[in-house]
Amino acid sequence: MHQPFATAQRADDPSHRREYTHYLAHRMAPAIHALTVLAVAAYLLAAGGRAFVSVSPVPLWLRLAPSVPLALLALVARREKRPVPLSLLALSCVLLLEVGVNLNGIGQVPGQRLVLPGLLLPVATSVIWIGRWDFVVAMALCALGPLPMLLLGSVSGIPVFQYTVYMTIAIAVATVLRAFMTRTLFEQFRLEKQLRVQAHTDGLTGLLQRNRFLELARYALNDLYVRRIPAAVLYLDVDHFKQLNDAFGHAAGDEVLVKLAEGLRSQMRESDLLGRIGGEEFVALLPGVNLQHAHSRAEQIRVAIRAVHRPDRLLTISIGIVQCNRHGESLESLMSRADNAMRQAKLNGRNQVVIDHSIA
Repeated sequence: MHQPFATAQRADDPSHRREYTHYLAHRMAPAIHALTVLAVAAYLLAAGGRAFVSVSPVPLWLRLAPSVPLALLALVARREKRPVPLSLLALSCVLLLEVGVNLNGIGQVPGQRLVLPGLLLPVATSVIWIGRWDFVVAMALCALGPLPMLLLGSVSGIPVFQYTVYMTIAIAVATVLRAFMTRTLFEQFRLEKQLRVQAHTDGLTGLLQRNRFLELARYALNDLYVRRIPAAVLYLDVDHFKQLNDAFGHAAGDEVLVKLAEGLRSQMRESDLLGRIGGEEFVALLPGVNLQHAHSRAEQIRVAIRAVHRPDRLLTISIGIVQCNRHGESLESLMSRADNAMRQAKLNGRNQVVIDHSIA
């Protein structure tokens, strides 16, 4: 269930890393698909071009064979959004290209030009790797892939030395490009997450704003109905709040609301949902509690809030409670009944908890 009161996530928090990984997967998926399609076209062009300019001991059909699984990878990558499968698809593409480099390089005169496609791969793929593990594996494949062709095709160590130097440079460039890309995407991820939080929370109290609370509460309520878990809705309203604003100004009222929100947060569990519905009105959804437990929780909240300072009197709140005991009852209906119970608490003298008994 949503945890609106969780503290700010650290960069090394597992849930934070998992969220960022999925974010990267969604951002990288189009690029990975585009590169797999490009890999198919480039491979067919390179292998076909070799057939026109030189003779190879490897049959043409065998040299073109890697294009078939490459095309299949391109089709699969089109709809894949999950991090690990995307990484495996991209790594498979690199592996097939390295196989193709070897198949098409056999029989040529040894030299740097043999491994030019292999030298391009680290830089060309540097920005698509989602995690460190797939980047390291990909660079290892790029570095080791053309070696069989070089070692089998030449006794001299000069081509291997040239290849080692240029591949080291290519991997270094790829590492730098990936580092800058990763930093840029992380900053974008952090900014987007911050904007989402600001859009979903009340600017004054930091609690869920009305629309976000209703969205999350409807989802949670449906889940509670399906799983037949008891729950309760609390409707809370500050007593004599208009008098506070009239006598001391809205700044004083805002200060009291901020402290009230802090007090309410301290009484909530991670599974609870709490939102600011109106000016001084708040609603909480408490999953996993029966009516008696909900009443006890509400009394604890009411007593705890009295510790919040307001300039003219003790801060008190009136609370209405409704039990979610009618399967399929809408959130709006529950809130309306809880609101009526809260109004009854106002009529009874305020600073008290009233249970809605309209449904046995």
